[in-house]
Amino acid sequence: MSELESETLARIRAAGTLRVGTTGDYPPFSRLQADGNYAGADIDMAHDLAGRLGVGIEFVPSVWVRLLGDFLAGRFDIAMGGVTVTPARAELAFFSLPTFVDGKRPLCRREFADRFTSIAAIDQPGVRVIANPGSANEAFARAHFTRAEVTIHHDNASVFDELVAGRADVMVTDGLEADHQAALHPELCAVRVSPFTRLEKAYMFARDPAMKAFIDAWLQRHFADGTWQRALDRAMAADLPARA
Repeated sequence: MSELESETLARIRAAGTLRVGTTGDYPPFSRLQADGNYAGADIDMAHDLAGRLGVGIEFVPSVWVRLLGDFLAGRFDIAMGGVTVTPARAELAFFSLPTFVDGKRPLCRREFADRFTSIAAIDQPGVRVIANPGSANEAFARAHFTRAEVTIHHDNASVFDELVAGRADVMVTDGLEADHQAALHPELCAVRVSPFTRLEKAYMFARDPAMKAFIDAWLQRHFADGTWQRALDRAMAADLPARA
């Protein structure tokens, strides 16, 4: 089946706009900037995809707890911005080829780097675990930590400040995010352990086989020519503080 036989792509072209759902709170994939524009590796890829389709682009803000519901309500055509493939999402939507393979690892203050090296070490009375709402991080925390104190912080953008300020002890999040936030916050450390899980990041869209074939072929080209890796490297570097 060719891209021309995709009802979804035909509708997007007829509308003249690709509507991209994104949370804007997950650098280096998607970040809402102070000027109201979005930046990040997946934002660059979204612009590239719109150009490939010959249409304009509209970014539709969402939050993790509502991402799937917003998609099913037709608020956007594709979700991009570090979206994790989960069974609940995959049951109702299609996913592209993985753009990034990762796993959950602990992020904590530096003084705890040698303490929180396993799920068992974290799941202890008195340990304050923090997670962001509606995310795979929340699901992981609720599933694995029954003895530790689990707090669901109100948004992903400021959750790391809770660790920095000492109001929480540890967060288990995607390895790339742990590494990135440790680079942004010198008080924090991404614990050097094998990932607790395996997860895939991908783009989420309609259950349209022709659209999946088109998206996957587009991604494969950009994996091969280095476009995706350059976008990720650029986004990682952009968030880091300038060196004197």
